Amino acid sequence: MTVDKEEPAVGSGERDTRDAYVPSQRRLDRERHKRARARRATAIGALSTLVTAAVLYLVVVNAPGWPRTKETFFDREYAREAFGKVLEGLWLNVRLLLVCGAAVLVLGMLIAVARTLRGPVFFPLRVLAAAYTDFFRGLPLIINLMIVVLGVPALRLQGVTVDPVLLGGTALTLTYSAYVAEVFRAGIESVHPSQRAAARSLGLSNRQALRYVVLPQAVRRQVPPLLNDLVSLQKDTGLVSIGGAVDAVRAADIIVGRSLNYTPYIVAGLVFVALTIPMTRFTDWVTARMDRRRAQGGIT
Repeated sequence: MTVDKEEPAVGSGERDTRDAYVPSQRRLDRERHKRARARRATAIGALSTLVTAAVLYLVVVNAPGWPRTKETFFDREYAREAFGKVLEGLWLNVRLLLVCGAAVLVLGMLIAVARTLRGPVFFPLRVLAAAYTDFFRGLPLIINLMIVVLGVPALRLQGVTVDPVLLGGTALTLTYSAYVAEVFRAGIESVHPSQRAAARSLGLSNRQALRYVVLPQAVRRQVPPLLNDLVSLQKDTGLVSIGGAVDAVRAADIIVGRSLNYTPYIVAGLVFVALTIPMTRFTDWVTARMDRRRAQGGIT
């Protein structure tokens, strides 16, 4: 009678050590080479940036008119005076961005849906939506602002506001909703018809298929261009100053009109840049993230 001998059990720690992945020497050398190339590229980029900045600085400060330009555009005292007032006015620009941005998204979505409705009964609605987008995309924003901000009060209509902030926000909403509507429409039309057909085969109505199947995919695909439009809207909120609203631009303009020194404009411009750059970087991050997910098959 033969008795089987049991082999000693292998501990989990010993098994993990035996099965652990050990990269080959060639892989280690390749990764080391990549890191070295990345460090070298970073060093070269930093050096070239410093050289370019030094050359530009020397060209500007050695220009014949630099002393006068420095006094007119880069005066420290006027910058200190303008900074606080520009920040106070910037709060109006931020509020316009939030309110107008929400209104633009809602109105743009409604116009886009109207342009994509099917059936002859919706033909007049499609024509009106197309005419709206064609008109306001072709009309310069500054002219639209002047017509709304200056023309509406001249009509003296009962119950119609004459507040330049509200009128300026209305003009911004009218113009940007036309652009956003086209972004949404492109997203809706990019969804394959089989998606709608599959939803209909499951018993969903046309409205339900649009709401639960088509629109979620369309909006998700168009997030980067929508964020770009919001960045542009944030900058263009400064145009409401043409109606007398005291935003960041108007606050700087008041100081310039009193002192004849243009440093406040530089301050206002830098404040807008500081507000825009984080939004731009966030847009780039979202775009790159969606591109990676799409490459991996995570987005339909």
